[in-house]
Amino acid sequence: MTRSYRALDPAQVVETLEKLELRIAARFPDAGLRRVCRTLIDVAKQTSRRIDAVARPNWTLRGLLLAMAAAAIMISVYLASQAATLKGTDEWSETVQGLDALLNLLVLLGGGAFFVSTLETRWKRGRALTALHELRSIVHVIDMHQLAKDPSSDKDATVGTPDGGQRPMTRFELMRYLDYCSEMLSLTAKCSALYAERLSDSVIVDTVGDIERLTSELSNKIWQKITIVESLGGRDADRSAVSYLPKAQV
Repeated sequence: MTRSYRALDPAQVVETLEKLELRIAARFPDAGLRRVCRTLIDVAKQTSRRIDAVARPNWTLRGLLLAMAAAAIMISVYLASQAATLKGTDEWSETVQGLDALLNLLVLLGGGAFFVSTLETRWKRGRALTALHELRSIVHVIDMHQLAKDPSSDKDATVGTPDGGQRPMTRFELMRYLDYCSEMLSLTAKCSALYAERLSDSVIVDTVGDIERLTSELSNKIWQKITIVESLGGRDADRSAVSYLPKAQV
């Protein structure tokens, strides 16, 4: 099967996240960041199914809309035929009253049809926004994990240990940890972009854009930290701390 390069592939996003989780596990097996990555993998796997469910037409609502449209057309035809045959008779007032009632019914049907026509859109939008809110929450969780990893702080950055404690991180480990956070933010934005690709609703597109801007701003802050660590000579001073890792996991 030929792979398309014109749209995001949910399976490729999940595969990239799984590779990232393996890299985090190799270096920080007991870190909370690894659990966040696992959660993001689960959400990414659900994303494709959620999008398919939201994009699927609601035939019940569409059938109701067609029935209301058909009723409105029948009433309009009947009104036109009656208006053409009206004459100055004693039954004039009764006929006009009947036509007025049908006209009011036609207006009500039109309002109901408009409501039903927007109901499906609002239902889909609500489900998509709920999923996007979950992704936005994960973005803030990732940000919380990198906030304490400040190279300019007087306190050493720490990471979890198997016994539930904390140990200081080397400068090189700090760089890798921050790099993993940046990658997770980028992949979270990709998960949200899947909704914008399949659903053309303007509110959804704007929400996805907000998430992408948020992740981009947070990534820029993370890379500022990485730049500070590099200026302190972290890579050369701590290269021995990662010499046992395969090159692909560095």
